[in-house]
Amino acid sequence: MRQTPLPFRLMQAEIDAAVQLLLKLKVNYKEVTGQDYKAGCPPSENSVAPDNGPAADGDNDNDDEDTVDPWNVSTTSAKGVDYDKLIVRFGSNKIDKELVDRIEKVLGQKPHRFLRREIFFSHRDMNQILDAYEKNKSFYLYTGRGPSSEAMHVGHLIPFIFTKWLQDVFDVPLVIQMTDDEKYLWKDLTLEECHHFAVENAKDIIACGFDINKTFIFSDLDYMGSCPEFYRNVVKIQKHVTFNQVKGIFGFTDSDCIGKISFPAIQAAPSFSNSFPQIFGARKDIPCLIPCAIDQDPYFRMTRDVAPRIGYPKPALLHSTFFPALQGAQTKMSASDSNSSIFLTDTPKQIKNKVNKHAFSGGKDTVEEHRKHGGNPEVDVSFMYLTFFMEDDEQLEKIRQDYASGALLTGELKKILIETLQPMIAEHQERRKQVTDETVKQFMTPRPLNFKL
Repeated sequence: MRQTPLPFRLMQAEIDAAVQLLLKLKVNYKEVTGQDYKAGCPPSENSVAPDNGPAADGDNDNDDEDTVDPWNVSTTSAKGVDYDKLIVRFGSNKIDKELVDRIEKVLGQKPHRFLRREIFFSHRDMNQILDAYEKNKSFYLYTGRGPSSEAMHVGHLIPFIFTKWLQDVFDVPLVIQMTDDEKYLWKDLTLEECHHFAVENAKDIIACGFDINKTFIFSDLDYMGSCPEFYRNVVKIQKHVTFNQVKGIFGFTDSDCIGKISFPAIQAAPSFSNSFPQIFGARKDIPCLIPCAIDQDPYFRMTRDVAPRIGYPKPALLHSTFFPALQGAQTKMSASDSNSSIFLTDTPKQIKNKVNKHAFSGGKDTVEEHRKHGGNPEVDVSFMYLTFFMEDDEQLEKIRQDYASGALLTGELKKILIETLQPMIAEHQERRKQVTDETVKQFMTPRPLNFKL
């Protein structure tokens, strides 16, 4: 048999290696710019990564990178997750001053403190929602809660506080998904426990002040079996996402139960208006805006990828930062660790003790050293909590400056936080007492909502 000459074989090997390198560089180019490489066509300055780009492939070769997914959040930095890097990884857009100013102009009122302080820091297609609103076209809000225990903590309130503000200022309907099915699949809980937690958590959510005439709260375990249109959308989504894709996006393994693998389609389905025929009829063109923590974004990168393929508009998103644990911003709080956060069931005494004993301090070791060098508000949990809950911008800035200069001691800062949290939690508890089982039933009954299309 005639052999290929050695010089030609060596040349072919070099060509193959060069081709592989070029293909790899093209992949890297697309991950950074969100665009396919074209010779002679440099990327535009405002190019971003695609909806299900770099972070969706599950690869993370940098051990120093923050871990952020729907079940795990961790960082080595006392300041918390690097959100600017996360925007690049996830391919979203920063909520900049221009967008906040536009929201203020469209609404004719001051933006929520969560927007002013970059607590909601990232978005997808928020400008399109504002475009529609300015043309008197309606949209709806969708957010959710995974009920894994009876008691919610203050961190769980963040998306609901903001969603209520959005509902009030835009005067739009809202659907709230209680993913009791998800918690059954992921936790060592019975179906009955998960459903019970959904109802109990719904009481805390209702206590945030949502308008019963514009809000539908639903349990997956109840609603999916009673609404064919919802389940049909789930099946459409399932058909268009491969097993390899969900493994890449969510990190599922061959040993995970098939319920986990199929669940993302259930969280995606409320993004489409015809999943709620009692509210929107057969309309499938009504835009959806989803306020959520950034760790939920993988679900909606997948959703946005699928939407055009099944004839639906992509949902828009507003992403929040994480509410830090009392012990520091390195991880999210845990409902299983009572000392990691302030719970909505805590008494004023418990709040005081938790803050004084467990809130991570950015202060110095001694009073003398603190007076001389000042504290670090960027890592101080008490100051972080105040950025979420203190409304007055000027007062918050004065506290920051006083703490950084040493004029305000750690104990004094903790006292300010305690005096902020105690009445806030007490008021929430009073409102929750007014929420009866009948009230919950009304919110969770499929029905028309009062709004203009």
